[in-house]
Amino acid sequence: MILTVTPNPSLDRTYEVQALKRGEVIRADTERMDPGGKGVNVSRAVAAAGRRTVAVLPLGGAPGALIADLLDAQGIEVAPVPIAGATRSNIALAESDGVLTKINAPGPELSAAEQALLLVTVREHSRDADWIACCGSLPRGLAPSWYADVVTEAHAGGARIAMDTSGRALLEALRARPDVVKPNAQELAEAVGRPLATVGDALKAAEEVRGMGARAVLASLGADGQLLVEDTGAWFATADVDTVRSNVGAGDSSLAGFLIAGGTGPEALASAVAHGAAAVQLPGSVMPTPTDLDPAAVTVTAEIPLDRELTEPVS
Repeated sequence: MILTVTPNPSLDRTYEVQALKRGEVIRADTERMDPGGKGVNVSRAVAAAGRRTVAVLPLGGAPGALIADLLDAQGIEVAPVPIAGATRSNIALAESDGVLTKINAPGPELSAAEQALLLVTVREHSRDADWIACCGSLPRGLAPSWYADVVTEAHAGGARIAMDTSGRALLEALRARPDVVKPNAQELAEAVGRPLATVGDALKAAEEVRGMGARAVLASLGADGQLLVEDTGAWFATADVDTVRSNVGAGDSSLAGFLIAGGTGPEALASAVAHGAAAVQLPGSVMPTPTDLDPAAVTVTAEIPLDRELTEPVS
């Protein structure tokens, strides 16, 4: 079982439009409404793969009730933490050329009692978990060290923990030594405090993040591929993608693929890239099923192209 923790979930509305023109009335071609938040998306991808998952998340108001219903309809066990505030709603505008514009609401502030109940709920459901995935931003009220507390408790209970967050929350969590962290290029650059221009720069940064406490780093470099750096070695993987429709949740699908395949080694990296590549070819934040995957399109190598320039370098 894969347990996901999403402290700041959302109700996501995705609109596909031909082009985003500021100040004009834009008519959407399609509309989707999905339960959102990084951890929620990981659970959705795990469930789409036919695996058991439990999603821990604070829920409040009409958006929170709708999220619970949508997750239940997808076969996801929900462990809700009732809160007084309303769960946030986010908007994504996906243009026909693949450009995505997102508007993310800040979300409610959790009271001291709600914060305590969230941690207790994670603790109660972690006993049966093979992996715990803590994902996304922290809501107002939670201290940056909250994820570090979850890592410590998870390890005390014998569970492995994956972390997908950024900024101070990531730096605090690293001190507790999570089993794997999954930064994108921007988050990786922020963690080490310098720009990334090549795959070699990303590899060096990932090694430094391991030195800061992560036992393994699964770094997403967008269209350029993914890096996995762990005790047993380092690998680089890419995938052929025909058409990008939406990258909403693609990184979360990738993390799910990694954990489903065991969460270590080149085979897990290949699974991660296959899931991410499939996700970007689907509308909105639709998660891929096994029939959407194309493992033959994925290439994994231990010969990392250090001098390859990143398509989107991080300054």
